[in-house]
Amino acid sequence: MDAQTYLAALLAAPRPGTENVLAFYDHRVGHICTDASLLLLPLDDHICHRGDGLFESISYRQGRLFSFDQHLTRLKDGAAALKITPPCSWGEVRAIILDVARAAASEQGDMRVFLSRGPGGFGISPSECPQAGLYIVALRKNFAGEAFYEKGLTAFTSDIPPKQEYLARIKNTNYLPNVFMAMEARQKGMDVAVTFDENGIMGEAAVANVGLVDDQGRLLCPEIRRILPGTTMLAALELAARRVPDPLPVLERPIHKDEIATAREMLLFTSSTLCVGVTHFDGIPVGHGAWRGKPGPVAQWLHTALLDHLLQQGTPF
Repeated sequence: MDAQTYLAALLAAPRPGTENVLAFYDHRVGHICTDASLLLLPLDDHICHRGDGLFESISYRQGRLFSFDQHLTRLKDGAAALKITPPCSWGEVRAIILDVARAAASEQGDMRVFLSRGPGGFGISPSECPQAGLYIVALRKNFAGEAFYEKGLTAFTSDIPPKQEYLARIKNTNYLPNVFMAMEARQKGMDVAVTFDENGIMGEAAVANVGLVDDQGRLLCPEIRRILPGTTMLAALELAARRVPDPLPVLERPIHKDEIATAREMLLFTSSTLCVGVTHFDGIPVGHGAWRGKPGPVAQWLHTALLDHLLQQGTPF
């Protein structure tokens, strides 16, 4: 068929999920578009067939991007590690993200920023790709209500090991281990899979960081070595350390799985849900006394404190 016939058929092909696409940008085209049927990625971009690329998920509420510059810093660090040079300056990347957020015409949602090796072939060598790709998408997002936080989450020991150290701190698009963890959770009828290494040391969840409030009331997070340094978790540690009138001692250290049994609380940190209490782990209630098997007071405080902090510090667009 001719190009016009093929293009018409392509645009008419099924595209599940397009109802959540508010606006997007492709650097090859150089324009922002709001017609989700045109959200198309070249198959020979190495982000597609090799997972050779990076991404960031940036929540926004009330017209403010949460931890925007922290996300960009992590993207820059990942680009340096993978030796990917953006197709424009970092200042332009920042400006385009804000432009896409404005074009989405919604006060709340999720931004997805993808920096790829770029199109150019189906081999494995980066030399095939003359220029990196930059794709930015604004997505409709309905954030969880109070009932979600009151109920909390269930978690379990994943069969998937933590990522190797040289990959763990890079937010790359090769997420197959994370996909397996999501499949585990669905098969078990639970919410969150958590990784542990060969020595029983805690890693992370599929799309979240995990922490504990130990039996002494200290906030613990795993060493940022075999986990992704989540922007929400880092903000939570900062807020806890300067809580008024009673700061929480904050420790970054190896956490053994056995410590969950004596912990006051188990916490999950993500960009969209901020902080949620884990009520049961491997089928056993978490916590002590009246809070056993329920989201604890630190989880409740951190959720509110994080939302207030991120709104105050958020980047307006």
